Amino acid sequence: MGGVRILLVDDEQDITRILGKRLARRGYECLTASNGKHALDVMETAPCGLVVMDVKMPVMDGLEALRRITERWPQARVIVLSGHADMQLAVSAMSDGAFCYLMKPVDFDELLFKIEDAAADLELQGE
Repeated sequence: MGGVRILLVDDEQDITRILGKRLARRGYECLTASNGKHALDVMETAPCGLVVMDVKMPVMDGLEALRRITERWPQARVIVLSGHADMQLAVSAMSDGAFCYLMKPVDFDELLFKIEDAAADLELQGE
């Protein structure tokens, strides 16, 4: 698969570093951001087709960033991660345009499956 650039957004840098390494081994180009505002800055200079983003972050949380990303880059697929089992949050994220919502700690294989699913969806949109 590959060909899709992924933006990993989490204020815990260990998470983005480890995830980035594992995805890079599978041929994905990964960029990282430490909060929602930083994610928007990265998207302005290097738009990514896929965003994997935590909800709880300082400066700008994932839901606000999700709304701004889907408004500015409607073709982008956003996978939202949360460490809190909050049905309202999941519903809100999906209604704001998230591709999917996963609980942290996320199983890497499950996340990879969703990333591949989102990448395939992007390729279909591009045709």
